[in-house]
Amino acid sequence: MRPGARLGRALLAVLLAAPLAPLAPPLSAEPLRLATYAPALSRDGPGLLLRDIRREEAQVTAAARVIVDTAPDILLLTGFDRDARSVALATFAALLREAGGPDYPYLLAPPSNAGLVSGLDLDGDGRRNRARDAHGYGRFTGDGAMALLSRFPVSLVHDFTGLLWRDLPGATQPNPGDAPFPSAEAQAARRLSSTGHWVVRAETPQGPLTLMAFAATPPVFDGPEDLNGLRNRDEIRLWLRFLDGDLGPPPAPPFAIIGLANLDPADGAGLRAEMRALLADPRLVDPQPRSPGGRANATPGQAGDPALDTADWEDPPEGPGNLRVDYVLPSRAGLRVTGAGVAWPATGPLAEAAAEASAHRLVWVDLELE
Repeated sequence: MRPGARLGRALLAVLLAAPLAPLAPPLSAEPLRLATYAPALSRDGPGLLLRDIRREEAQVTAAARVIVDTAPDILLLTGFDRDARSVALATFAALLREAGGPDYPYLLAPPSNAGLVSGLDLDGDGRRNRARDAHGYGRFTGDGAMALLSRFPVSLVHDFTGLLWRDLPGATQPNPGDAPFPSAEAQAARRLSSTGHWVVRAETPQGPLTLMAFAATPPVFDGPEDLNGLRNRDEIRLWLRFLDGDLGPPPAPPFAIIGLANLDPADGAGLRAEMRALLADPRLVDPQPRSPGGRANATPGQAGDPALDTADWEDPPEGPGNLRVDYVLPSRAGLRVTGAGVAWPATGPLAEAAAEASAHRLVWVDLELE
């Protein structure tokens, strides 16, 4: 059960009264701060997120506190309900501004595959028009989509959201027993992106920057056919094919891949070799953002560095444990990393707000264009 509006207003009052040291840089002197965040701003039906933002509901306010405290210049939200006119997004941006956070006059939220009706049985359960039969999981159109908020002008250069899975070079759709799963019809129509893959141009004070934004499906919640595991791998692989020039002209540096991969290179479910390949690509830099909260809340027996984790889930067997699943990966050419981190203190008000908002933590990287 989500906390009520009264608690939300109380938290917002604390937010407004608390002394903050906004980290948003001056337009010309300081580095550019990119961030990705999965703040769990998705609700059970259309219009409910807008209602909760207007009511200053506690979980919404907690997510706002995290964003205000870290003050990104450009912020990708994954798991934010989309409406046709982006009213919820504009209202949330206004809440951030009124709470002392950055002013985001530039908002981008193209149509998403999340909840987009396919009319087919895509999950093989013999039924149609259910959440798992949408092109991307969703109970309604735009359920848990993506949104970009920016202090600087942004424009959509290319949208891979409509790319069919079968059209990705090297695509691997599930074929148990050499039969297309769940049908040849489904495989011919299924899109690759579970949410979206965008190529965005940002006009920063230091010069233009290309952002490759996405949110991939979790590699779980399927069956022995490994539908979601294979899809997750190819959603990540899309960016490597794009950089290789297999999907049209590749982007010139500087650029950055940003978003929710839903895959840890060392722990948890999924085909982890693809994440390791992306992190090791010589065209990219892994800034390895760390946090004291991740270090202090390590999952027993995990193979990866817990300080790099970006999501705080229940330890096994109840959950997957803490994982690194959210990323900002700048290009090696044209950018210099000056700082990086995960908004996950070990203790204190921000740690409490982060836990209240979402299992995910905001990941930020500071950059200078060269």
